[in-house]
Amino acid sequence: MIEKLQFITTTAALAEEACKGGVRWVQLRLKNVDYNTYKTEALQVQEVCRQYGATFIIDDNVELAADIKADGVHIGKEDMPLKEARELLGNHFIIGCTCNTLEDVISIAHGPADYIGLGPYRFTTTKQKLSPILGLEGYQNIFNALQQKGITVPPVIGIGGIEAADVPALLQTGLRGVAVSGAISNEKDIRLAAQQFVSLCTV
Repeated sequence: MIEKLQFITTTAALAEEACKGGVRWVQLRLKNVDYNTYKTEALQVQEVCRQYGATFIIDDNVELAADIKADGVHIGKEDMPLKEARELLGNHFIIGCTCNTLEDVISIAHGPADYIGLGPYRFTTTKQKLSPILGLEGYQNIFNALQQKGITVPPVIGIGGIEAADVPALLQTGLRGVAVSGAISNEKDIRLAAQQFVSLCTV
């Protein structure tokens, strides 16, 4: 099942605090590190996820996801083609992909992705090479267009600068859920911040 709240982290310590707050989907995103560094941190995060029964996703690195048998991988627009990733991983791995436009979403509507990360909702410093901002209206327009065209897509997760106060309105647009990084990890009480998002996503 694609969880309504996805937490994106850089460390096992942050993942554990978030999981203590009820998070059950963790994506590890490390940029500009070598394979062994990524693998070391990934194994630690994977252990945390197993302890709390959380789904564990590796960002960008299909080889690493296969190597350590993570639950899945999230692929950016400039990374490995989805079809190639599916051929390498098989059907037992979850594969998510990044989309920014209606055209992106339509292009992968029939697979082989299990979910779509659609954004950014607003400006965020977490991600480099940020695509054009969607905002609430952008999400609504995309879902309206999909409905008009009669196109069914995998579950769509909103991402990019999302705060707790944004969640209720975002979930009204047609989004399955939200992916969050800084709004949890930058808080003084990570566990409490996670609990707040969990409760908002389970309404």
